[in-house]
Amino acid sequence: MTDGRSREQPPRDHYSYAHYADPNTARAFDDRRFGGPIGQLVAATQARVLANMVGRIHEREVLDVGTGTGRAALLLARGGARVTAIDPSDAMLAIARQRASQELLDVKFMSGDAHALEFPDRRFDAVVCFRVLMHTPDWRRCVAELCRVADRLVIVDYPSATSVAFFEALGRRAAHAAGARTEPYRVFSPASIRAAFASSGFKIRSIHRQFVLPIAFHKAIGSRRFTIATEHLLDRAGLLKPFGSPVTLVAERG
Repeated sequence: MTDGRSREQPPRDHYSYAHYADPNTARAFDDRRFGGPIGQLVAATQARVLANMVGRIHEREVLDVGTGTGRAALLLARGGARVTAIDPSDAMLAIARQRASQELLDVKFMSGDAHALEFPDRRFDAVVCFRVLMHTPDWRRCVAELCRVADRLVIVDYPSATSVAFFEALGRRAAHAAGARTEPYRVFSPASIRAAFASSGFKIRSIHRQFVLPIAFHKAIGSRRFTIATEHLLDRAGLLKPFGSPVTLVAERG
């Protein structure tokens, strides 16, 4: 058995740490990500998919890694789970704690890093990790840590390399390298994700893909009805399975 405490963490000068440590970023995060009709649709879909994938959670131990402002952690706590939630950003954790207090929800928020989780092996029934792998310095190490502390399930999301996100990611990374203040990210192939989980003894059980067209495009249109109708047509045309993104998956210990 290992506890992760001896593992070294990556340098904190990586953009993902500095960006989310900014209190202004923390305060604006939810409005930027989940504001407006399309942001609300994204949030509602994420909540539904998470509930379906995690299954029965009442009185079960769940870890939310990279909790940010606590959206997933609070959802799980409302369902009766015993939730521990970690994030390296004190600014994000302050908002998450305030929201939990307002809702009278008992969530254990802690400072922590996905690269070196300070918990024993198989400590949690399920581990949830949203919007982390795309930004983290060493995503494979993070997947290994998620699997190490999970007894049964790991749920993550990522932008697909077969989607339009591939081109957006290229542009973001180029702009960041040129000195622009932007948030770069990586995309993932299904094979690389499967291999990372398989190396820790986990098998992908189910997958959900959200949009064929970019979220930014839908937000520019700003119509929930348009988004639902358009994405339904693209799904019927067989385009969602090969090109849909972001992807949310649940992996189960084999």
